[in-house]
Amino acid sequence: MKKVHNTDKAPKAIGPYVQAVEANGFIFTSGQLGLNPETGTLQEGIEAQAHQVMKNLQSVLENAGSDFSKVVKTTILLSDIADFATVNEIYGSYFGGEFPARSAYQVATLPLGGLIEIELIALA
Repeated sequence: MKKVHNTDKAPKAIGPYVQAVEANGFIFTSGQLGLNPETGTLQEGIEAQAHQVMKNLQSVLENAGSDFSKVVKTTILLSDIADFATVNEIYGSYFGGEFPARSAYQVATLPLGGLIEIELIALA
């Protein structure tokens, strides 16, 4: 059985998907961009977008009854791998020392011209 999770505290989906699905004790989030959930616009620059992505993911996790301490895997997509060090520092600050497994890739382009997108899997 699966349960869908959506919250107004994170941006609405820009396509035919939901913010997260819970199944078999895990929460699978859709990728989050650096969109401000109130305005629907991208934050300016990689630092602001990275923080916004993490805040959006935090809101989705909280809505599903989870948090960053229960994250087991993340995938980071970057429009420029040169931003890796900056993103790494910001990303790490949200986990409090208990880091999940992770992959990071440079991609050709992200939706809406985003600079970063992160998806994750967490324990419910």
